[in-house]
Amino acid sequence: MTEFFSGFSWSQILKTTMVLFAVIDILGSIPLIIKLKEKTGDISPLRTSLVSLGIMICFLILGESILNIFGVDIRSFAVAGSLIIFALALEMIMGWHLFRDEVSGKVASIIPLAFPIIAGAGTMTSIISLKAEFSEVNIVMGIIINIIFIYIVLRLTKKIESLLGEGGIAIVKKVFGIILLAIAVKLFSSNISALFSV
Repeated sequence: MTEFFSGFSWSQILKTTMVLFAVIDILGSIPLIIKLKEKTGDISPLRTSLVSLGIMICFLILGESILNIFGVDIRSFAVAGSLIIFALALEMIMGWHLFRDEVSGKVASIIPLAFPIIAGAGTMTSIISLKAEFSEVNIVMGIIINIIFIYIVLRLTKKIESLLGEGGIAIVKKVFGIILLAIAVKLFSSNISALFSV
């Protein structure tokens, strides 16, 4: 337990939180959440948040073992992950819809909201990619901070949408898209050089 907390860093927590916040893009998903609420009647913020937390923590712990089964090291996955994050950033900046899944299913709190909208491929890729550079304790803290924020957003969806407006949500997406683009470039450059130096 002491070893787990030994790598605690506010700087890493902030970076992890920002990366996951940008990838999850819960503010950009507000129109989709409202649509889901209209279709299903209601969504449980607590259930959605807990399921998303469980998926992310499980992937943080078991993700590397799963990669080992396929003979893929974490650096290689981080490089591949940086390309996915790069594509996600372009999607946010350019307004493309490369990774958006169809909205369906009666259990909307879990599918598609918790998975794959919140804890989807982009989020899982980011978690493993972050693990190549940051301590697990800081990634866990970043995940928890994001889950708290997700819960608040799910509770106050309509108020946030009316407060930010369509233009405000669009600006938030663009800003975090640019941040995410820069992070993807840094993640790619640091891991690709490590691969070739081995």
